[in-house]
Amino acid sequence: MSSGGFASQNGAGGSYTNGPSQNPVGVYPSNQSFMAPPLPGYMNSLPTKGPPPAGPSCYSGNRHQPSPVGTPGALPASPSHRMGPPQASATPPPPSSYSQHPQQPSSWSGVTPAPAGNHVSPAPYASGTSTPPVFQNTMQPPAALQHAPPALNVMAPHQPYGPPPAFGPPAAMRGTPPPPVPPPTAVPPPPLAPHSEAGLYLAQPAQMNRPTGSSYPSLQPAYHSPPAPAPQQQQHYPQPSVSAAQLSPSLAAMSLQSQPPEALRVVNLLQERSLLPAGAVTPPAPCLPQDLQKLNCSPEVFRCTLTSIPQTQSLLNKAKLPLGLLLHPFKDLSQLPVVTSSNIVRCRSCRTYINPFVSFVDARRWKCNLCHRVNDVPEEFMYNPVSRSYGAPHKRPEVQNATIEFIAPSEYMLRPPQPAVYLFVLDVSHNAVETGYLDVVCQSLLDNLDSLPGDTRTKIGFITFDSTIHFYNLQEGLSQPQMLIVSDIDDVFLPTPDSLLVNLNECRELVQDLLASLPQMFSRTMETQSGLGPALQAAFKLLSPTGGRMSVFQTQLPTVGIGALKPREEPNQRAPAKDVQNLSPATDFYKKLALDCSGHHVAVDLFLLSAQYCDLSSLGCISRYSAGSVYFYPSYHKQHNPSQTERFQKDLKRYLTRKIGFEAVMRIRCTKGLSMHTFHGNFFVRSTDLLSLANVNPDAGFAVQMSIEENLLDLQVVSFQAALLYTSSKGERRIRVHTLCLPVVNSLSDIFAGADVQAITALLASMAVDRSVTASLGDARDALINAAIDTLASYRSSVLSVQQPGLLAPACLRLFPLYILALLKHKAFRTSAGTRLDERVFAMCQLKCQPLAYLMLMVHPSLYRVDNLSDEGALNVSDRTIPQPRALQLSVEKLNRDAAFLMDCGTVMYLWIGRNCNPVFLTQVLGVDSYAAVPLNMNQLPELDTAESSRIRALIDWLRERRPFHPVLHIIRDESPLKADFMQNMIEDLSESALSYYEFLLHLQQQICK
Repeated sequence: MSSGGFASQNGAGGSYTNGPSQNPVGVYPSNQSFMAPPLPGYMNSLPTKGPPPAGPSCYSGNRHQPSPVGTPGALPASPSHRMGPPQASATPPPPSSYSQHPQQPSSWSGVTPAPAGNHVSPAPYASGTSTPPVFQNTMQPPAALQHAPPALNVMAPHQPYGPPPAFGPPAAMRGTPPPPVPPPTAVPPPPLAPHSEAGLYLAQPAQMNRPTGSSYPSLQPAYHSPPAPAPQQQQHYPQPSVSAAQLSPSLAAMSLQSQPPEALRVVNLLQERSLLPAGAVTPPAPCLPQDLQKLNCSPEVFRCTLTSIPQTQSLLNKAKLPLGLLLHPFKDLSQLPVVTSSNIVRCRSCRTYINPFVSFVDARRWKCNLCHRVNDVPEEFMYNPVSRSYGAPHKRPEVQNATIEFIAPSEYMLRPPQPAVYLFVLDVSHNAVETGYLDVVCQSLLDNLDSLPGDTRTKIGFITFDSTIHFYNLQEGLSQPQMLIVSDIDDVFLPTPDSLLVNLNECRELVQDLLASLPQMFSRTMETQSGLGPALQAAFKLLSPTGGRMSVFQTQLPTVGIGALKPREEPNQRAPAKDVQNLSPATDFYKKLALDCSGHHVAVDLFLLSAQYCDLSSLGCISRYSAGSVYFYPSYHKQHNPSQTERFQKDLKRYLTRKIGFEAVMRIRCTKGLSMHTFHGNFFVRSTDLLSLANVNPDAGFAVQMSIEENLLDLQVVSFQAALLYTSSKGERRIRVHTLCLPVVNSLSDIFAGADVQAITALLASMAVDRSVTASLGDARDALINAAIDTLASYRSSVLSVQQPGLLAPACLRLFPLYILALLKHKAFRTSAGTRLDERVFAMCQLKCQPLAYLMLMVHPSLYRVDNLSDEGALNVSDRTIPQPRALQLSVEKLNRDAAFLMDCGTVMYLWIGRNCNPVFLTQVLGVDSYAAVPLNMNQLPELDTAESSRIRALIDWLRERRPFHPVLHIIRDESPLKADFMQNMIEDLSESALSYYEFLLHLQQQICK
């Protein structure tokens, strides 16, 4: 196996460069070039040391100087595959239909704020280019590089904000609405299925609400916080009814100077204390004409770290900000336009799907917004299924929706769509039976058997294992299930290949009998060995002919057969240390098997339930490279740890019933001049821009790093398109397409004004995980700190026109140092004692594959005071009143012994009760008479018929509904054993392994002033 671990991108390194040969889509040549990423340029190599005392003398002429770094390995050369067939020639319009398809409505899909896989090593660097601006090696460069000239300053001088300049028509958007073409008299328009208009999209404002600041007490009296402007409300835009050809031609010479100045308002971080907005942090809105912005993809699905793209790589390097995309491509959507057509319109050159940002040259031709080729409009596309009119292709749903789904015709299939196939692989060793997890799994399956996604072809099967492998014959006609035992785990075979995976509808009674008897079948077992590797091999043989989903439940370290592992965590390794060992896999068996699974459209989901070390860094490879998921429940026990049992039950129900896509691939395209070089998430990289996803689920997030290969001097906008081709559980081949459009700018101030602080933080987190595995945890922590230093130093030296004392940041990046400190204190990167190795590795997996909306709560939890909730400013959701308390700083100084506080950490919630909390709150919310009567291990709020109880339960339920996993609630007081976990999330306070927030700011200031 490649020693890179995370750095070897899902099969793109070592002996797995080309990966599996199976490809469920057509292969087409691409005119897009994917050149090597740019040269390394600027990593800060200063050691992270304790903060110096603040003083005005630090702002001298000597500013922070970055140092060049080494270069990563080479990107494997792979052919560029394209999804779908060549575009057919224009034919008379066959029947087509358009419908507004309600995907499973999900109340948690509205989260705006929150991507385990590995990244491709970039190709050798070409001359004249430069590396992405963060996470390069901090080793000393060769002498030839130590005096390299700085990047060319192409920053335009910063001008004060004023009215927008007069714009001329951009080259890429000069099309006009094509004139109506009368329909041919011989062929009337085809009839259509019923349809409805598309739903609403949100255009987020570019600024974030900020409360009135308050000074640090220790600062000089002269430093005061200016009052904050009044918060602005989000604007809701209806789905537009205009086409790209009708859009305002105001993109020429566009600059963000027309944007409100809030994004670039100078914030002295050492003065202003209250930086958190009252509610959620909203993503910045791209500075586009309103017509374009209303058409743009939702930031919940498609998000860029920079909403203003630099014209050149040198300008990007100067900004010291990472450029990348964050995707949530299969997200549950309440409304999704679905189009059925025999001819899906795509660019003949780059195979881009027609989208709202193309331009129509005339009534019969359209210009691609990625490669700029002019294409013919097929005859069928002249008919609009929404208005039932002819001659207005710019009003088709494909050109009116940035997110759309196509029912793919037969040309998009290399084989008939596979059925939904589910195989459950269960650990039944003595340790597994003791945890009691088997009862929970079997009962959950019995309860949700009818809710498994699928149709009449759905298949199901079961394998159990300890030191041997047990198969179950569920063939129709049997009076009861038959257990078949294979004891030779060194040469695994299938005893009856045709009756181990059975049709669920035909054999439902046998399946139910097996699930009812399985927990008792092994209740007295004394077998302590675990042969996970051979069991996975057997499961792969069973699923490989069809593909499907393998759900593996494991409770201990594999001890026998191929893939057996030895303990690598010693108790003394939990002591504080700058570097943590054994973050990379101990064997390549699980990666090799995962690549085989990916090639046969099999994804492996791993549920790890254990109180002991299981080497997740090795076992996790089986899911990482097969596009599966990892679930981890440390210290799981049905009786002794009821909160984990509750979480497992809720997660399992969601897992069994959520939608699923089989035999999927995803391709990400971008405007010519941009290129992708590193991916993050769970997948296998089949080519430079094609990800193989054996299964895709609505809870998976992905990220990709970008670079600018060619100058974008002639462009006013660039576009990104993600196309996900998959087979639904009903056997339909579908293509979900998301398109994002962003402006191109030529000044550093515009780049900083469009910076998305949460997206930047999430991308840096994924990059830091890779650095932890390929280099060391200490290198990753230093790189995170250097990212903050580089960015703030660049802003200070290149954007600010008037130098001021203090640590200065633009308002849009005012939370950046806080988020970096939160990452340093996150379980994935902290160096404090007591962090178990498996828990650290799981935290890293979460950072790599969670969508942004859910990830940010895990990085920076939310803290609310809840003993004084009221209906003022509350939301009304489905006839419920949801209180909206203000988010507080994560500091002990915000706690009050007379109050109660709720902390939302994403996967867990804490309700902290102050010692002198109001007895009325205790009685009406907790149902106890006094503070001493609050149980030490309380996990649920009683349903009391009081207004206070209704408010707090409504708030907690609403927070839970906004995410796909179930956060457990812990009600704690000072004597509770979980109080230490609660206090560890107080990010702004000093901890045993990291500075306080104020000390961290002083440290950044010291490094910038050097």
